Amino acid sequence: MNKRIAESELILNSRGAVYHLDVRPEELATTIITVGDPDRVPEVSKHFDRIESTHQHREFVTHTGYIGQKRLTVVSTGIGTDNIDIVLNELDALVNIDFSTRTVKPSLTRLQIIRLGTSGALQENVPVDSFVVSSHGVGLDNLLPWYEFENTAAEKDLLEAFRQQVHLRPGSASPYLLSAANSFAGRFTEGYISGITITCPGFYAPQGRALRGPLSHPQLLEQLTAFRHGDHYISNFEMETAGIYGLGRVLGHDCLSISAIVANRIRQEFTKDGALVVENLIKQSLAIIEKL
Repeated sequence: MNKRIAESELILNSRGAVYHLDVRPEELATTIITVGDPDRVPEVSKHFDRIESTHQHREFVTHTGYIGQKRLTVVSTGIGTDNIDIVLNELDALVNIDFSTRTVKPSLTRLQIIRLGTSGALQENVPVDSFVVSSHGVGLDNLLPWYEFENTAAEKDLLEAFRQQVHLRPGSASPYLLSAANSFAGRFTEGYISGITITCPGFYAPQGRALRGPLSHPQLLEQLTAFRHGDHYISNFEMETAGIYGLGRVLGHDCLSISAIVANRIRQEFTKDGALVVENLIKQSLAIIEKL
């Protein structure tokens, strides 16, 4: 028997929408763009030919509409994998749980989820204002250990190489690694750089920034930059990608993360126009997404 999901576990609001996103199943497309910043949602949806619905609850802003015949949803996640846990689970619930019976549907829907975000480069040859497609996400946060998931043999090999080359204090992090969806990663090649993305649990010390708090891992940036395993190298880091890839694996969705490089930590450079580089990323990527 398909077990009923209790009201305390799947929370719906007074209009029958999932709690945090305030979105009902019919208000969601199956191709979804995620952005961190709520203000970036209208920067994406302004390129839609038609906007069908808009919703906002806390930092979660959702617009659904069309580019030509392609139906798209863009949703803001806020910062960090704790928010990714909320957003990915609620997106999945919207398509794979029957809200009237509170049971999992017998036929599951596989979403296409593409993150368009910002990031810092960890290689001199990944310049500011370039675009990086994450071939893999390595999580230094603690989200995925709370879920059951399976790695491929290739992922296990790459993760073991990471553990051997990047030395973390016991108790600080238990790295996990997931790859991007094969289904459409190959569509984002021309005009994009491919590399491994590190997902950090914070912006300052977890990304090697020392203001007043002393660092427990002062050699972290150097070790991440030096990592090599076959053709694989670490191109950049940010705060969401590994969580998206991990929950995509857990829940059965195709996920891809694309980042505009706004800083190069090795060159100690920062973009002169962050809004422009993000706008260029949105326009270039939407031209591909609408054909998926």
